[in-house]
Amino acid sequence: MDKISFDDFKKIDLRVGKIKAMKEHPKADKLLILDINLGKGEHDIQLVAGLKNHYKENELIGKKVIVVRNLEPAVLRGVESQGMLLAGVFEGKISLLTVDKDIEVGAKVE
Repeated sequence: MDKISFDDFKKIDLRVGKIKAMKEHPKADKLLILDINLGKGEHDIQLVAGLKNHYKENELIGKKVIVVRNLEPAVLRGVESQGMLLAGVFEGKISLLTVDKDIEVGAKVE
């Protein structure tokens, strides 16, 4: 894998977000549409993520997750995704990256 410079890494805006709501994607079996709160001074964003086979609604709502805030929007099967969740993936299993202490939604990840 190619190395990136620290200056390039600093361009990524990682934030703590809170999942407010979710619904199934109408045109995809594995995708969910998530509404993410990014805290004071930020508007909520919509993310599309391949989590349907890995999480139930009661496991997602209220969870604080790590979000790439400044990723260019992408349209996934007709629905705009305005960022990306970070997750660990190994042998087909997915685990969302979360925070281990109570911290404000919108906090910058450094």
